[in-house]
Amino acid sequence: MDTDALTSGTLQKLRATRPYPALSLTMPTHRRAPDNTQDAVRLRNLVAEAGNRLDADPRVSREARDAVKAQLDRAAADIDPRRALESLVVLADADEYQIWQVPRTAPERVVLSDSYLTRNLVAAKAGARLFWVLSFSADHAALWSGTNESLRAVKDHGFPLSPPHQNFDPERQARSGDAPSIYTDEDTRAFFRTVDDTLRGVLAAEPRPLFLVGLPQALSLLEDVGDRVRSATCTVPKGTTAETTAPELARELEPALADWREQGVAAVRDRLDTARGAKTFAGGLDEVWAAAGEGRVALVAVEEHFQRTVRVTEGHLEAVDPADVAPGDEEVREDIVDELIETVLDNGGEVAFVADDSLADHGRVAAVLRF
Repeated sequence: MDTDALTSGTLQKLRATRPYPALSLTMPTHRRAPDNTQDAVRLRNLVAEAGNRLDADPRVSREARDAVKAQLDRAAADIDPRRALESLVVLADADEYQIWQVPRTAPERVVLSDSYLTRNLVAAKAGARLFWVLSFSADHAALWSGTNESLRAVKDHGFPLSPPHQNFDPERQARSGDAPSIYTDEDTRAFFRTVDDTLRGVLAAEPRPLFLVGLPQALSLLEDVGDRVRSATCTVPKGTTAETTAPELARELEPALADWREQGVAAVRDRLDTARGAKTFAGGLDEVWAAAGEGRVALVAVEEHFQRTVRVTEGHLEAVDPADVAPGDEEVREDIVDELIETVLDNGGEVAFVADDSLADHGRVAAVLRF
């Protein structure tokens, strides 16, 4: 599945508790030859490791083991190497499997638990920072779903749109110099009201930052007839047509997107600094984990590749070497960081992934507390 399918609702379903064992497999992949030739071998080895883990786990019945193995085999056969990005995430239980190609690196891991390992998907969603783009003019309005990787034209939610009556020739008017008159036409005003209303429904169903791309006079008219311009993250005063391609639009958006992403990084840093001054800051896995369990975390920042296997002892976390963990040890949490992230999200908090070593002074994880 594509990263822009990672809605909050989808992630919540994936985090749901399910019958043990829910198997999660992650591995790095490669987009191009010759590096991608190793991916198939690596996948076979991980599938074999998963089978051995299932065989050795005393908590797994024979029926459950065979069912999960069958789902995993189906998933492995269904993976399309032509769609490979930076990593692969395979999720399987006795009843289903899911395949996610993720544009962020992930380590080789096989995890058995009572829920799927979602941290790599959460990181993909947080890193991708999904957004909407509306490109429009007097004779068209197209909606695009954007991630770090690409723009995808949206063919639902009422888009694309075109006016019911086109009684003008934009190319002729552009040549004659009277193109601005298009935007004083009452039919165009009515069309822009429809665009604004349709866009309102999209944002209500799936709130995301919104980028508007259109000529200055188009942006001005949309602001005059509705309120989407005022709620937009950024407006880009560039002309587009119904034939504008995703790569062409991405080039026009690149400076605005770069500024927006940098602002997001700075905002997380500022919130952590403010929390330190206000005594609403927590640092280190043990402290943040305890606060998350009490529903006190408003924002957790985690270094991208930080993971920890622990044993929970009297309410505290004791780090353990995964190689020393016996199969079926119910006191061990294979990835407590993933559980931390899930807890924060389930309690309405935010998750931000930051560069490795940027939180070295705080145990690789830090939080802004509600109280």
